[in-house]
Amino acid sequence: MIRRFFIICFLLASGQGWAQIETEVYLFDMELNNGKPVLSNPKNISNNPGYDNQPSFWDDDSVLFASTRENQTDILQFNVNEGSMSSWLTYTTAGSEYSPLRIPGKNAVSAIRLDVDGLQRLYEYDVETSESEALSDLKIGYHVWFDNQILVATVLVENRMDLVVLDLEEHTQKTVYQNVGRSLHQIPNTDLISFIGKKNNAWEVLSLNPITGESKKITHTYGKEEDICWLDENTIITGAGKKLLTKDIGSENGWEPFIEFDQEEINNISRIAISPNHKRLAFVAEESPAKIIQKQVKAFNQRDLEAFVSCFAEDVLVRRFPNEKMYQGNGTMRKNYERFFENVESSSVEVVNRIILGNTVIDEEVTQVDGREGHQVAIYQVQNGQITSMTFIFPDGPLTDAESIVEEQLDAYNNRDIEGFADTYADSIEIFEYQNTPSVKGKSMVKQQYGSFFENTPDLHAKIKNRIVIGNKVIDQEQVVANGMEFKAIAIYEVENGTITKVTFIK
Repeated sequence: MIRRFFIICFLLASGQGWAQIETEVYLFDMELNNGKPVLSNPKNISNNPGYDNQPSFWDDDSVLFASTRENQTDILQFNVNEGSMSSWLTYTTAGSEYSPLRIPGKNAVSAIRLDVDGLQRLYEYDVETSESEALSDLKIGYHVWFDNQILVATVLVENRMDLVVLDLEEHTQKTVYQNVGRSLHQIPNTDLISFIGKKNNAWEVLSLNPITGESKKITHTYGKEEDICWLDENTIITGAGKKLLTKDIGSENGWEPFIEFDQEEINNISRIAISPNHKRLAFVAEESPAKIIQKQVKAFNQRDLEAFVSCFAEDVLVRRFPNEKMYQGNGTMRKNYERFFENVESSSVEVVNRIILGNTVIDEEVTQVDGREGHQVAIYQVQNGQITSMTFIFPDGPLTDAESIVEEQLDAYNNRDIEGFADTYADSIEIFEYQNTPSVKGKSMVKQQYGSFFENTPDLHAKIKNRIVIGNKVIDQEQVVANGMEFKAIAIYEVENGTITKVTFIK
């Protein structure tokens, strides 16, 4: 109920790896209020262009994580009590280190090393000397220490990871579960390790007794979010988008959000860690989708083909609004833009307005191609640090008084005036969820659904945070209060003959 194909369209119409997307590590102070975690004093402790990931606590006051420098990834230690100083623990020119953990009872760190020749092994690093030795010949993806002798690890097998218990003293290894995720943790105050099972369509959090090999289901993950950590033996924390959630495993209640971040730079939270004294929490967040979009705009304006296409996913889908496929794939994009740069002498894009909602960025753009000016909107969707889709809107609809009609609709909405609200819609009005999924059809259904909504929502109010008008389309960034809760959405209104004929919501 809640309320951005360049001008060059003539041309454009014709396993386990360590993906180096840009991420940052954030650290918070944490306390409990009625059993719920409260975070404060946020710090970006990596603050580094490139890949920073996989935090773990060395102790209560220092964090280990993998960080990129000079085109390789090494282990960095951040110390809160020493003036927030950082120090490098490794510098391995033959490879890069990932997933650092303190080895119990030793002044040493274990980490996965990916060598330049492709060899991937688990190593032990002396903190004082940085000397290293391999701990296993297995191709290990992720690991957790049960004690200083027994290790639980994911091992790469074909196109999946299997869970293996390794006894380094006895030189034994046993596969205990097939097809698991990357999140491995000791469950506080128990002799158990938690892991993520991916055998079924609904992923599960399971426990493992490394001594007996017995595993038991604890609960389901939150959707397909596989990164968790334990607040205590009964409470799990996970991340999803810009939110952190908890799950009481002894309760029938589902996952409950306890914080949602408004900061643009915090997106797709993952890899969560809690200090031994439960006073600090760290997580990883991807760079802002807007930063990724701006990077591709800059590359386009500099005519840097490699930098431009690197911003897009391998199977990127390019469309004309609402759902007309133009082409798909990074290779096709490369060929199209290569021809474009060869065939035009000058080209540029200026972003004059930008709307951001989660992983969606909508840019209003003014284009210049060999002296010809154009106006367009591009809707970008970003996942895992790359643009997965790009949908163009052009001012090719009929000239209308679109903005004034949408304003009338907004006024009636805020006044809960169902008749005035419905009058702004065509009899054949269609409402869609992006991309082009039907939701409501016909004015009678609009009156039925919104009428009940208006009657039962006395505090209803919508506020426009940003607006783009292009041809007969109005794109609103909306913030709605309803029944004491706040919702955010983007609405794309299409106006013909003085009425709204179509609405598309992006949530």
